[in-house]
Amino acid sequence: MLQLDHFGFVTTDLDASVRFYEACLKPIGLGVLERGEGFVIFGTDAKSPFLWVGTLRPSTWTAEHAPARSPLHLAFATKDRAVVDAFHQRGLAAGGRDNGAPGVREGGFSYYAAFLLDPDGNNIEACVRLT
Repeated sequence: MLQLDHFGFVTTDLDASVRFYEACLKPIGLGVLERGEGFVIFGTDAKSPFLWVGTLRPSTWTAEHAPARSPLHLAFATKDRAVVDAFHQRGLAAGGRDNGAPGVREGGFSYYAAFLLDPDGNNIEACVRLT
């Protein structure tokens, strides 16, 4: 089983990203754990995986790197369709752009998902697997 500890990315507008992520991640159960100068951490508690969003440039970046230069795709597992719907609705209200309304997707497996573009153009998904 894949186990993530944390993931993060740099944003061009921290305030806009915080508004977006606070709104759309709330139905999933994620909230702000910590705010610092130039960053915010979202999660459930200090022992769980978390999402770091900030304006700080990591020391591993070179001059070629920039926020959303290669858009990120994040998919959050949810417990049911209502959470996916709330994620999409709240994300749109907080400035996200629709990138796929809630609905059933078919592929290797069936799932119900919705997609939003965050303020930097990253593709953010909430989904629940049906099979």
